[in-house]
Amino acid sequence: MVYSENDYLMLSGIQHFQFCKRQWGLIHIEQQWAENEATTHGQILHQKADNPYIKEKRKDVIVSRAMHVSSKRLGLYGILDVVEFYNDNNGVALKGKNGKWRPCIVEYKRGKPKNDTRDIVQLVAQTICLEETFGCHIETGCLYYHSVNQKKIIEITEALRKEVFELAEQMHSYYDNKIIGKAEYFKNCPLCSLVDICKPRLSKKTRNVDNYIRQSLMSEDSI
Repeated sequence: MVYSENDYLMLSGIQHFQFCKRQWGLIHIEQQWAENEATTHGQILHQKADNPYIKEKRKDVIVSRAMHVSSKRLGLYGILDVVEFYNDNNGVALKGKNGKWRPCIVEYKRGKPKNDTRDIVQLVAQTICLEETFGCHIETGCLYYHSVNQKKIIEITEALRKEVFELAEQMHSYYDNKIIGKAEYFKNCPLCSLVDICKPRLSKKTRNVDNYIRQSLMSEDSI
């Protein structure tokens, strides 16, 4: 499927959507937002990474910042933190540069590697966008975790690409139909900046009452 530019959604949202569909809906459909220490720290971390006027060249590596990309197939658009271009005969041509250059995205994260794949699917979605921009195939990308000073190389597999296309399709369906996911309480909910807007504990209590009433009625029916 090919999306028109008017239907593009924010590329960064795929991370929220994969982790918590309600969080994504509150941000991207209802336009709700709140700051906390984590979001503020993340913004500070990205100030340098997202500054397009900071240019670097280290031997056979060119570093580009705040590159705008989009994908007609995913229907997503956004800005990449950092793209490193390595001198490589199998790479792509860059305006004003001699030779060929192999692109590799470096996505900056404030925390440490996570147990789920929310950061990885965002990186893969970014890679697909960059591939469409340059008309090339990219095999790897990197996630840099600030709190542990760790750079992880991620292989962009076909399985991950398939997952990203499925997530993007779901995102468009949720957005078009204005679907806000139901609140569910998880141990990480208190760390979310939207916890007071989402109110997952209240939703959980409501479900518990509903379950109690339903079980009571079932017990009466069995008497």
